[in-house]
Amino acid sequence: MRPSGRKTTQMRDVSIETNVTRHAEGSCMIRMGDTHVLCTASVDERVPSFMKNSGLGWVTAEYGMLPRATHTRMRREAKNGQSGRTQEIQRLIGRSLRAGVDRVALGERQIQIDCDVIQADGGTRCASITGGWVALKLAVNQLMKAGLITADPLVDPVAAVSCGIYAGQEVLDLDYPEDSEAGVDGNFIMTGGKLVEVQMSAEGATFTRGQMDTLLDLAESGITDLNRIQMEAVS
Repeated sequence: MRPSGRKTTQMRDVSIETNVTRHAEGSCMIRMGDTHVLCTASVDERVPSFMKNSGLGWVTAEYGMLPRATHTRMRREAKNGQSGRTQEIQRLIGRSLRAGVDRVALGERQIQIDCDVIQADGGTRCASITGGWVALKLAVNQLMKAGLITADPLVDPVAAVSCGIYAGQEVLDLDYPEDSEAGVDGNFIMTGGKLVEVQMSAEGATFTRGQMDTLLDLAESGITDLNRIQMEAVS
C-alpha cells in the first residue's frame, strides 16, 4: 500500500495554470500533488557570447527552492551560493528542454526558464521540466504572434516523471514519503515518445533488468498523460 493510497500506476493530481505572472513572455504554475513550481520564460534577443554568429538559439534554465518550500526552513541560496544539487538540477532542466527545440528555427536568441519551487513534496525537477516546457511554449507563441519567428521551433513536448521501487513494488510518480524510503529511485525525461535522459540509482536495493523495463513502461504511461495536460494548457 502506498502512503497516499494511490495505485502503483496512478499519478498524483496534476494541474497547470498558465499566464500567472504579468511580465514574463510565458509563465505557469504546475501542481503535481503537493509539489508546486512557478515556471517563467524570458526572451532575450541575444545569445551567450560563445554562440554569437552561430545562427542558433539557446534555451537555458535556473532552479531554486524557496526557504520554506519544505518542512523546515532552508537558507536562501542567492545569499549563500548555489548547492551542487541545485546546479545539477538546473543543468538537467536546460538540456532536457533543448532536446525538444529546433535551434535553427528559434533564431539567434535565448529563452531563459526560471523554475521556483514554492512547495516541495517530491519530484520537483520533474515538475520543473514539465512546467518549464509549458512556459517555453507560451513564450514561443508570443514570438510567433509578433512575427519574430515564422516556424514553431518546438518539435515535441518535453515532460518528466519519477518512478521507483517502494516497499518492493514498482510505482509511478513518487511523493516525498515514497522518495525518501524508495529502494530504487529514477527520473525519466521524454520527448515525442523518445527518451531524453534517465537517472536511476539503487538507493537501498539493487534492481533487475525486468524491473527497469517495468519502470520505463510506467514512465512512458505517465509522460503520455503529462503531454496531454501540457497541450491542453497551451491551447
